[in-house]
Amino acid sequence: MRSFEKLEVWQRSCSLTVEICQHFDDCNNRVIKDQLVRSAISVPSNIAEGAERFSRKEFIQFLGYAKGSAGEMTTQIIIANRLGYVNDKATQTWIKTLQEIGAMILGLARSLGSEL
Repeated sequence: MRSFEKLEVWQRSCSLTVEICQHFDDCNNRVIKDQLVRSAISVPSNIAEGAERFSRKEFIQFLGYAKGSAGEMTTQIIIANRLGYVNDKATQTWIKTLQEIGAMILGLARSLGSEL
């Protein structure tokens, strides 16, 4: 098991990504589907990429990218909800999960020495 696979934030973001991908699997709106799936995949991918880098500074930088992608996902989920592709319950659940993931990313960055 690689080091990033042990991180709870990576595990949770992967689980959310799988849930998002499954939910939008049959979505006919390719723009919404593709953009949301890309941003979802970006969160755990950036956490992993940062963890595999050679310095704390780079890891922190990639955590920033992951947190940004989580914000992007939140916006896209809200838009998908307004367009009728996601019900209110799923929207609220996913946004709450993203808030928790964002807080975990921030906590991890701070533990690595970021002055955020």
